[in-house]
Amino acid sequence: MKVGFAVQGNDGVESRVYDHFGSAPAFIIVDTERKDVLTVNNQDLHHVHGACNPIMALDGKSVEAMVVGGIGAGAITKLNAMGVKVYAAGAPTVKENLELLTQNKLEELSINSACRAHQGECGH
Repeated sequence: MKVGFAVQGNDGVESRVYDHFGSAPAFIIVDTERKDVLTVNNQDLHHVHGACNPIMALDGKSVEAMVVGGIGAGAITKLNAMGVKVYAAGAPTVKENLELLTQNKLEELSINSACRAHQGECGH
């Protein structure tokens, strides 16, 4: 499975998960079968608020799941339409979240749980 992570910077599996998908500086994509780790700079970093384009952000790379610190309803809807499940990070790093994901311990997000980490400050 290919799992994407919105991250603060490129530290491989030690990268820290970023607070919000659309404004993440980069994404780490981990192929859990091959153990490959790929870093992708956010190609849609400077989008209009609420107009995030996940395909552009991921530079056309495909994933089956995305782990985020926070995300808006529009991005969740677009990712789900691409067949991508979106999960709330349960730990600070990619490595820790991969372990939680394999144990089915990460919460799958829906549009009703968008921006849960940004209650009161998120404009989505």
